[in-house]
Amino acid sequence: MSLSTVAVLFARADSTYKSLPGCDVWDAARDARCWNGGAPVVAHPPCRAWGRLRQFAKPRDDERDLAPYAIERVRAEGGVLEHPAHSSLWDVLSLPKPGQGRDEFGGWTLPVMQHWWGHRAEKATWLYIVGINAAELPEIPMVLGSSTHVIAQSKTRTNGLRRRKGQAGWRPEVSKAEREATPPPVRAVVMRGGAPLPSWAAVRAGR
Repeated sequence: MSLSTVAVLFARADSTYKSLPGCDVWDAARDARCWNGGAPVVAHPPCRAWGRLRQFAKPRDDERDLAPYAIERVRAEGGVLEHPAHSSLWDVLSLPKPGQGRDEFGGWTLPVMQHWWGHRAEKATWLYIVGINAAELPEIPMVLGSSTHVIAQSKTRTNGLRRRKGQAGWRPEVSKAEREATPPPVRAVVMRGGAPLPSWAAVRAGR
């Protein structure tokens, strides 16, 4: 494995990480738990067992264990883990929340909104990063206002039901694939959290 390689763990089968140089991509078929280490990590473990709607989720029997495993690899090798904002993973593993500084492994959390980089929904995200400082990350934009779409419909304040088309505040939901996808510039921030690749300018242009 070359020094420029980043191990991408728990990627989608159709992930465009596979088209980028320097990425050793582990999807479900390869099983990231079989990776032997030796490179910085970019981890996208399944989040449905850890998210705000986890009580309605139906994860596989072993799925909940993948995120803690990913944290272990990020801490051991350096890198970054992406999960939804307010993932319960932070409380269970005592990860530092945004603004709480670094943990004993040097890890810290960067909060981002993926619509800053072009995702159609806000997609609030937390990045747990080990081994790189904030000043070393690519430029991060900030976009004011709401996105055109949502991940899921929020509830109204009056009757507790979900908003319907035509009601104030309603926006269309993105597809399942879009919920799981990462816009190219967000991937660039995640990749830079994984390692300073020699082809960084090219990485910022792709997913």
